Amino acid sequence: MSMNTLMSMAMGTTGMGMGMIETALYQLLSWLSPSYPVGAFSHSGGLEWAVEAADVISRAGLEAWLEDLLNHGAGWNDAVLFTHAYDATRRGDMSALLDLAELAAAAQPSRERRIETMAQGAAFRRIVRAVEDAPSLHMLDEVADGDLGYPVVVAVTAAGAAIPLTLALTAYLHGFVANIVSAAQRLVPLGQTDGQLAMAHLRSLVTETVTQAAALLDTISDRDPFGQMGSATFRADMASMQHETQYTRLFRT
Repeated sequence: MSMNTLMSMAMGTTGMGMGMIETALYQLLSWLSPSYPVGAFSHSGGLEWAVEAADVISRAGLEAWLEDLLNHGAGWNDAVLFTHAYDATRRGDMSALLDLAELAAAAQPSRERRIETMAQGAAFRRIVRAVEDAPSLHMLDEVADGDLGYPVVVAVTAAGAAIPLTLALTAYLHGFVANIVSAAQRLVPLGQTDGQLAMAHLRSLVTETVTQAAALLDTISDRDPFGQMGSATFRADMASMQHETQYTRLFRT
């Protein structure tokens, strides 16, 4: 077996030509880059309140916070929504996709969490449409900007571009983690090296989360994302609620 084949299998890109792989990677790096104008830098997911409440005061605390989000909270729920939105797009199932968009809007535990995902989702759709051809986004024409969740619109765009699910979801979750780490560097504060140590620490968990989310499509017959979502991160959910009335704030959420 050639080295290229081994690399493709490892990346979930078997069947893609090398030119297609580079194109997919370039698109993902652009879409999930901190410089992509979706306003991610203005959101902390409630971390700002968690720092003030002394729930997160160190790199170890930040890593534990993010581990909980990926295992039991917003990170996992985003992965489920992303996976099913990607699948519905590839199958051309607009009804399922619209149901997912509705679920993504309803599943947010607080006003600020809803603002965070909807504001980024609307901005992402607007920018993608302005800079490139993305016909799959027409499947979301019935969804208003204020109801369009970030994981849903990114998944639809990636699926329409024929980017493999595992590659796209890895990029999305990397962005999810990196944005909170960046916020922590300003809030805790953490040094740059500690920030990168946290990113390295979470690498294996991100890849495990991607694998688990992608496997959801292999283990169900009724394609029911509702039964696969759930949150047990009560402190993080409370943080996003408390942040709304926090006196001094650097972040919008």
